[in-house]
Amino acid sequence: MDTVSTLVNSCLLPAYGGKRPPDWLLRELDDGLAGIVLFGANLGLLDGRIREIVTEPLRARHPDMVIALDEEGGDITRAEYHRGSNYPGNLALGLVDDIELTRQVAQAIAADLIDLGITVNLAPCVDVCPGFDMPVLGARSFHSDPARVAAHSRAFVTGLQRHGVAATAKHFPGIGATRVDSHYELPSVDASEELFRARDLPPFAACIEAGVQAVMTGHVLVGGVDDVAATFSRTFVTGILRDELGFDGVVISDALDMKAAQAGLGFGGAAVRAWQAGVDLMILGPMDGEDVCREIHDAARRALKDGTLTLSRLEEAAQRVARLRKWTGAPRKSEQDLSGIGLAAARRAVEVRGELPEPAARYVVELRPEPSISCGTVPWGLTGALRRFDRLLGFCEVAPGTAAGEPALPGREAPLVVVVRAESADPWQSEMVAALLADRPDAIVVDMGFGDTPVPVGRTVVKTYGAGLVNAVAAAELLGGSRAGAAPRNWW
Repeated sequence: MDTVSTLVNSCLLPAYGGKRPPDWLLRELDDGLAGIVLFGANLGLLDGRIREIVTEPLRARHPDMVIALDEEGGDITRAEYHRGSNYPGNLALGLVDDIELTRQVAQAIAADLIDLGITVNLAPCVDVCPGFDMPVLGARSFHSDPARVAAHSRAFVTGLQRHGVAATAKHFPGIGATRVDSHYELPSVDASEELFRARDLPPFAACIEAGVQAVMTGHVLVGGVDDVAATFSRTFVTGILRDELGFDGVVISDALDMKAAQAGLGFGGAAVRAWQAGVDLMILGPMDGEDVCREIHDAARRALKDGTLTLSRLEEAAQRVARLRKWTGAPRKSEQDLSGIGLAAARRAVEVRGELPEPAARYVVELRPEPSISCGTVPWGLTGALRRFDRLLGFCEVAPGTAAGEPALPGREAPLVVVVRAESADPWQSEMVAALLADRPDAIVVDMGFGDTPVPVGRTVVKTYGAGLVNAVAAAELLGGSRAGAAPRNWW
């Protein structure tokens, strides 16, 4: 151990491979490592047993370490990766537009995270998504109106942090108007500085005014402001976020494994560039971080030696991270029972277009596109919820590329439901829906995606505005005529 090693470690949030934290991670934690981020690669193996297998053993050894994950609700859940979220997600909350409801949902999420031993939530998304033709963020955005996004972002931060779970406003300076996923290449926002300040900046300002503990940068290029991606831009991180908005909490990078972050420089080069810009804490990505941490340590030492990175910049970053660890050290459980608030919110968000037939057991055809890298392989769809209510006659899952006439349908005596989930215009899903409705015009379409899959006029559509577990339960209640007596977590 040496001072530089400990200092660099204090500014890193790696992941690890497998189910249980490995020996290398325990050694690095002993040498000052800030903490870890849990990803689907871990959580898919844990079946919800996060506290028992991960957080209790780690926190017994390092009580103030950061244990972080993405718990946005709706389509993006990590705490409930094994079953789907008990909360409806940002788009649903933004459309209901009840600020107190959003605050209560965030408060309930905080209670869940405290139970699991999580200290930092990498949420909420406060990006403004200006239209349904912008599919990258999709249902993760509260709305297209900056004022509405700002109000709900503030409420979410307040609810989450009320009991000592740190919130993270992301993805600064805003990725809602992008068309390219930064996991694969560098996205850009075609906006003037004037538009950026009017549309994308207000939600971040609102979160900072609410006392948000962390802000996550996005790997995004806003050419009207700077010609450098935001994570590596002193203009954005130091000039606008620090100096202009007055944020003195922890600036966290989005994952450095993304193609948009590395730009041919690898993890070490990306980390050094981010520290130079003013970022404090580096998320490395979902891979096992042993070799990645070593690469970043080597790059940091080279940069310190040649003067491109200063010891004072690392010390400043480490001090901010230390303050965050202290702030999250004593979480306080709420005495209010909000366990059912997510389902209540999902019920309010459901929209029925057309005439809803009498409740009945139903046969379900689910069109199942490939999951996004952000969502992962979280269970979703309508079959599970209808089965729990004993209202499922049968089902078939249809993979992308299946020919329109291929799915075998039941007899016309079986009421049919077609489930779709598209982030934007999806020719395959649109063609399949058109063919299924031509054959069965009585079928109901349950749309769990962001944009509207085209449906002929006069057909019945149920919009859930998200694919979380409670979104499905709310739709199943309407179709089957049953009603859950408790939050799904209590019987799922």
